[in-house]
Amino acid sequence: MAKLCDGRTVIVTGAGGGLGRAYALALAEHGANVMVVDINAVTAAQTVDDIKAVGGKAEYNLGNITSYEGAGDIFKATLDTFGDVHAIVNNAGNNRDRMFTSLTEEDWDQVISVHLKGHFCLSSHAAKYWRGKSKAGEEVSGRIINTSSGAGLQGSVGQSNYAAAKGGILTLTLNQSAELGRYGITANAVAPQGRTGMTEKVFAEMMKVPEDGSFDKFDPANVAPLIVYLCSETSSHVNGHCFESFGGKLSIADGWKTGTVKDKGARYDVDEIGAVVDELMNISPPAQPVYGA
Repeated sequence: MAKLCDGRTVIVTGAGGGLGRAYALALAEHGANVMVVDINAVTAAQTVDDIKAVGGKAEYNLGNITSYEGAGDIFKATLDTFGDVHAIVNNAGNNRDRMFTSLTEEDWDQVISVHLKGHFCLSSHAAKYWRGKSKAGEEVSGRIINTSSGAGLQGSVGQSNYAAAKGGILTLTLNQSAELGRYGITANAVAPQGRTGMTEKVFAEMMKVPEDGSFDKFDPANVAPLIVYLCSETSSHVNGHCFESFGGKLSIADGWKTGTVKDKGARYDVDEIGAVVDELMNISPPAQPVYGA
């Protein structure tokens, strides 16, 4: 029986543990060659060993996704190892949580670099490679899967840097989906919930494995089937969406869109703006509350 990603090559960043590891294992199980990218050599090697132990194909790379040159080296190494690249799963992330008034420039730069720039660098190399193949007359089935979060969708108290990066990733995904579809490339985002190195300490009690053997809704493997599908050729009609995935729940996020319009047909006076704003707020659906508010 054919596997959903048979013969496809996927680069997964942050695949040494947590969600990225779960994605890598599932992709390999479904026939993909996997390039495991992580900054931790021990955990990256373990993911690769576990894939190979069950007959899968994988290698690891410790390259720097926040450097354009470094991301290019990762992409080239994957081509050299497996002969092609079909999908990018931008999953690597970090946290430097502070309340906004305590946030430092370094806190901001570090998080924006790993999340937002990291998503750009590797995807850029992939998109240019796939565009070249498309212009040469080859059929392309490229996939970009970006990682956002509930913080990017609705904000999160104490995580201004993280929320801004994740929100930027959502908009980046929309642009990629609009610009790259002509070349046979789709771009989608995922806002997953699962037990990871970034969450298991902060939410240790809430995310602990159930002792009674009941469904472990925080198991990162719960998100993996969606990633396998989005990396496959069969998802070619899915483009420009953000999927929220948690436990057995799956939904498509309903993001910013133009709401009710009040059109005067002329410039508003300053002294009448307040009443119009109040009316719009009264008739517009409220946003979801910011996490932690």
